[in-house]
Amino acid sequence: MNFLAHCFLARHREEWLLGSFLADYLKNAAIRNLPEAVQEGVWLHRRIDTYTDRHPEVLKGVRRLYSAHGKYAPVVVDVFYDYFLAINWGLFSDEPLADFAQSVYAVLQKNAASMPPRLQENLPLMIANDWLQSYRTIGGIAYAFERMKRRASRPEQFDGVIDSLLRDHDKLNEEFKRFFPEVMRLEATLG
Repeated sequence: MNFLAHCFLARHREEWLLGSFLADYLKNAAIRNLPEAVQEGVWLHRRIDTYTDRHPEVLKGVRRLYSAHGKYAPVVVDVFYDYFLAINWGLFSDEPLADFAQSVYAVLQKNAASMPPRLQENLPLMIANDWLQSYRTIGGIAYAFERMKRRASRPEQFDGVIDSLLRDHDKLNEEFKRFFPEVMRLEATLG
């Protein structure tokens, strides 16, 4: 899962949300310097990633996408799952997605000084382009993949991701809808 899902699963505490957002950008040594509650958010994110990477419903999509996207198939599924969370938002939250996104941005802006420089630089772009809500559109997902492609060692493996989403949309959506309630239950036990 990508930004939207991790922020949603860590939404119960501001520090968890911050830690979850930072998790993929910090080495273990840097995590030890964070306040304890923020560290909990980092570990929550990482436990959820471990659970997700082994979940049978997630693995179905990864296997299906592997021939087209190779080692990035799990990353592709992660981003697709933010799209599916956004388009199915009402199944999982009573709070409108727009309100949730604004509350996340407020937490991140308030804590920008504690972020690594790369995140501090990207945060205004994230907010200005409303990345969290953009995941509900094909164009938003395409933009997310274009950003990833620039940092990838094998960018060509992101070619055709939107075609993959459109081809397998219904299967991936059903797998997501079976998986996400389970990861929500896991988050409830961890929090």
